[in-house]
Amino acid sequence: MLKSAFYQVVLSKNAKFNVFVLQLAIFKGVAIYKDIKAVTTKQSLAKKHFGQNFLEDENVLNAIIQSIPKQNTDIELIEIGAGLGDLTNKLLGLGNITAYEVDKELIPCLQERFKDALEYGRLSLVIGDVLEFWKGESLHNRAYFLVSNLPYYIATLLVIKTIKDPLSKGCVVMTQKEVAQKFCAQCGESDFSALSVLAQSVGEATLLFDVPPSAFVPPPKVTSSVFLLQKVANPPNFRDLEYLESLLKVAFSAPRKTILNNLSKAYPKQAIIDALESLQITPSKRPHEIDTPNYHRLLKIL
Repeated sequence: MLKSAFYQVVLSKNAKFNVFVLQLAIFKGVAIYKDIKAVTTKQSLAKKHFGQNFLEDENVLNAIIQSIPKQNTDIELIEIGAGLGDLTNKLLGLGNITAYEVDKELIPCLQERFKDALEYGRLSLVIGDVLEFWKGESLHNRAYFLVSNLPYYIATLLVIKTIKDPLSKGCVVMTQKEVAQKFCAQCGESDFSALSVLAQSVGEATLLFDVPPSAFVPPPKVTSSVFLLQKVANPPNFRDLEYLESLLKVAFSAPRKTILNNLSKAYPKQAIIDALESLQITPSKRPHEIDTPNYHRLLKIL
């Protein structure tokens, strides 16, 4: 490209104009080369086994930041999967952050990029698998709000753990579109699932916007979506949500079958019939046709 631009300049008649065009052509060429080099570097750094797709679209990054509800000053922001730090950099404008990163090869990049933030305590960088740190009820030792571009392969698990975590105040996260739709679906919709009931049990989940593959390096094969989960003031406790999750796994084990058929795998059939009758739920209903409050009532009865 540079060679072609150079020859165009040589053939031009105006000498002063020639110099300007040559300089402009070289500048654009260097900029394009740097862009290509940056993309190539990001692609080479991304690892499939970590599910890494680095979000770099400025418009999407800004949209995520704008979607975060205003938090109290005592609530910390947490990011899972800092990657190369593009979202981390935006989050630092909102307050102190704890960022988790499993890929040790990326740590020097993050340490260099955020040298000042790390030195002054505005950023805490935790190196390792977040699931190794999240074996109990809570990920953190204080109230927090999660903001992340989550790795696809553990996104569902991490959101469920966020829902059940008593110290979590909610999240703005990016997942595969199909996963986001399940968390945000309403009763009666085909996507309404165990994930929907769990999300509605602690607050409100809202699908915000889709993100195309072109926003990432390397681009994933699927469309992503960003959604917001805002928790209510006093959600059910961790143990009750654990019990509810167990019930829901059975209730939605075969989504096309009836609620009576599914629950019969784990509970006495007559007990289920009596419970459904007391709640005025037709035994032939499918799992997605029963709303969240009724699942909580079923849990208490069964």
